[in-house]
Amino acid sequence: MRGGWWRLIVTALVVYLIANLVLSYFDQANEPTISYTEFSKQVNDGNVAKIYAKGDSIQGQLRKGQKNPEGGGNYTKFNTERPSFAHDDLWANLTKHNVTVTAEPVVQHRSFLANLLISLAPMLIIVGLWILVARRMRAGLGGAGGMLGRKAPPKPVELVPGEKRTTFEDVAGIDEVEGELNDVVDFLKNPDAYRRMGAKMPRGVLLAGPPGTGKTLLARAVAGEAGVPFFSASASEFIEMIVGVGASRVRELFAEARKVAPSIIFIDEIDTIGRARGGGASMGGHDEREQTLNQILTEMDGFSGSEGVIVIAATNRADILDPALTRPGRFDRIVQVSPPDRGGREAILEIHTREIPLAEDVDLAQVARTTPGMTGADLANLANEAALLAVKRKQERVTQSDMSDALEKVQLGAERPLVMPEEERRRTAYHESGHALLGMLQPGADPVRKITIVPRGRALGVTLSTPDADKYAYTEEYLRGRIIGALGGMAAEHVVYDVITTGSESDLEQVTNIARGMVSRWGMSEEVGRLSALPNDAQQAYGLAAAPQTLDVIDTEMRRIVDECYEEACRKLRDHRGQLDALAQALLANETLEEADAYRIAGITRLTKDLDQ
Repeated sequence: MRGGWWRLIVTALVVYLIANLVLSYFDQANEPTISYTEFSKQVNDGNVAKIYAKGDSIQGQLRKGQKNPEGGGNYTKFNTERPSFAHDDLWANLTKHNVTVTAEPVVQHRSFLANLLISLAPMLIIVGLWILVARRMRAGLGGAGGMLGRKAPPKPVELVPGEKRTTFEDVAGIDEVEGELNDVVDFLKNPDAYRRMGAKMPRGVLLAGPPGTGKTLLARAVAGEAGVPFFSASASEFIEMIVGVGASRVRELFAEARKVAPSIIFIDEIDTIGRARGGGASMGGHDEREQTLNQILTEMDGFSGSEGVIVIAATNRADILDPALTRPGRFDRIVQVSPPDRGGREAILEIHTREIPLAEDVDLAQVARTTPGMTGADLANLANEAALLAVKRKQERVTQSDMSDALEKVQLGAERPLVMPEEERRRTAYHESGHALLGMLQPGADPVRKITIVPRGRALGVTLSTPDADKYAYTEEYLRGRIIGALGGMAAEHVVYDVITTGSESDLEQVTNIARGMVSRWGMSEEVGRLSALPNDAQQAYGLAAAPQTLDVIDTEMRRIVDECYEEACRKLRDHRGQLDALAQALLANETLEEADAYRIAGITRLTKDLDQ
């Protein structure tokens, strides 16, 4: 702070000198100095109204403004100097022309004190602002952040009167996560039992998982089950342009939580401020994110375990968090929140349809089977879309058809009113029939649920295939089947029309990703071997994660796998050309084929298994 005061003093002196110069200029700008000859001429012409003399210095004022012969424009008031050798009878001349000789100066100059006060005014304003900023800093608002205004202290999330608190009854599909968090709830309810045993609860719980899996809902449920105050904040709220504000807000948040302990602090998207440090983006360790992260680490280290404050954080990118944040003693319990399985999806759908009137034909178990990979947020959106469709159709209840149409809209996109030429429509029918037929013929492939040539989203047609049960590991045979199915559209166009169109763009992207994973990450190539040559998401930096020779081998193997699958796709479609034509003709006639109709027209028996879990 000492250096800051020196800068303030130097700034004030500079401002004072500049103000004095400006004031002096304006004080004398309208008082030109004229020659004594000019003065005598004006007296003789009777144009001088009054003068004031002090020694040989004379000030005066004209009756009518005159042009200064020495330059400088017109003047009315003036200064002049009477030469010491002049022996003219000045008094007599002045009396003759009725010139008043005053006892006070004609031109009133500001006093030294007035000039001093005016000069000091800007400096006093600067000092006042500096003191205000210093007081805000001492008040803990962090650096110059006080200029942004003091924010109200954080408060627990309050319920709307009459609203029920979120509990584990409102959370479904993630039972294993509930088990992890039940320990936290029990500790908040019965802290004395843990203290007697000498046990300490985790100071922080990190919920990691894809977006929409219910991390925020879980944190609210923990607070609701334990019946304790719940402080919620997004990590981005701590970040400000002015360095230090985030750290001060973290201090205030933890201080308020301690006052009402036991309590829960929930920080959403903590990867915003919790990224690994030392990446070169910060300037000398004073980056705002680093200061905020350091403050969180300090506050969590300060927990004694008896305070009853537990920090729950959520992130989609646990892999980029700073190691100091996830070490034992801070976020020492990391809970993976994954998308729900089939039973979990059914339970989630039941929760989100509590207030939606369902028709008797709605089978939530069937909907759950056809929605693998969907998160809780996706299923909530699906239920809402079905309700919106029922309203548009002026129905009293949501039917199974509404659920199916809503699922198509969510998964495939909204229908487009696009009128295609008949030839292009026929080619699209063969394209989709190729996808569907290969999906039916390939052993272990996902069953075909629907085929349509109605344009949806960016696609001119869609073939929807989903597994009967959730898959967590994939065999090489299954992945090759996925590639063959994805190439089915291009292969059908090749077999029937001997052309290749741009309609296979998204198919080729899917094929490329699967083939790259097989060769470079999952050890399914003898040439590359059992290596993870492009680990994680290295395809984003393709060419930087492996040696050039390895990349050449990966490229060769990818091409080999895709070429083999494409040849097999073409061969199967030629061998089953009659079934391909039948599917295409049915699509041209009906535009959309459901699962049962598609298998019946293709003449293929759909093998079903007991899929109850």
